[in-house]
Amino acid sequence: MPKPFQHQCCANTAHNDLQYLKFWLTYTDFTTPAQVLRVDAITGELDIWAQPPGTATANVEVVTRHVRYPSYDGTEIGMFVAGSTTPGSGPVPAVLYGYGGFNISRPPAYDPWILAWIEAGGVFALASLRGGGEEGEAWHRDGMRAKKQNVFDDFHAAAEHLVRQGWTTPEQLAIMGGSNGGLLVGAALTQRPELYRAVVCSAPLLDMVRYERFLLGRLWAEEYGSASVAEELAWLLAYSPYHRVIEEVEYPAVLFTVFESDSRVDPNHARKMCAALQHATSADPTKHPVLIRRETEVGHAARSVSRSVALAVDELGFLANEVGLELEEPHI
Repeated sequence: MPKPFQHQCCANTAHNDLQYLKFWLTYTDFTTPAQVLRVDAITGELDIWAQPPGTATANVEVVTRHVRYPSYDGTEIGMFVAGSTTPGSGPVPAVLYGYGGFNISRPPAYDPWILAWIEAGGVFALASLRGGGEEGEAWHRDGMRAKKQNVFDDFHAAAEHLVRQGWTTPEQLAIMGGSNGGLLVGAALTQRPELYRAVVCSAPLLDMVRYERFLLGRLWAEEYGSASVAEELAWLLAYSPYHRVIEEVEYPAVLFTVFESDSRVDPNHARKMCAALQHATSADPTKHPVLIRRETEVGHAARSVSRSVALAVDELGFLANEVGLELEEPHI
């Protein structure tokens, strides 16, 4: 039976429209600032439609690898490792970054300080931890509520993989995270203090027993659990960084960064944790300092370029000093 005329007409129109079909997408990686690409659906031709002013060029050849490693329960976790070195060429200072929460994915993205770190001879690693959205909702649920420890195990296993593969050593390994990622590195430094040399913990959640009482914390019980429920309180106490600080433990060097106009995470989390670590640590404070950096009139996320640069310089300088990365003197 012949197809109805109307159906055939629509098919012809769709076919003709393909001559003009284009779509746009954004692209970024560790060395490429975000740009808008235009793709011709017929020819496959791709060109840059819009990009930021200026250029971002590296003084070294940067190679990014995607590796997989087993977590403690055997689950395979993905991790991006970027650097100018290859495994076996000798361990170098490294920064391991993670988030692992709220079904948020953390794909590779450009940040000038990452490029500066690699140019100075370091390695940057980004682990795709459970709790995030990298591999779907089940991946998220395997890192939330009663299963939150999976996120920290994935992170420890990432650090161990970097050491095992010859990228770095515990004395050269720094970790960094902010917000929920601040909770991540706070838990990491209290659970495995011997595995990490330096920590940048930014706008963090750290007192998981009282987090619901401040600012937007009451909205996050579905992700973490609530201290008002006995079973869920047990989950929280099992890893709450503030409650896991133990006296006479040699903790790594830590820099907390807080923002006084933060409407999401109360700066008191970091203040309390900083004081607790300063009191408890057995480490020499001249070699493993525990510091806090405070900014006024700045919120949880958006900030001016000048303030972003100032924060990055302080964080980068702190980490480089602690793990032995030699930064070049600026040419003036």
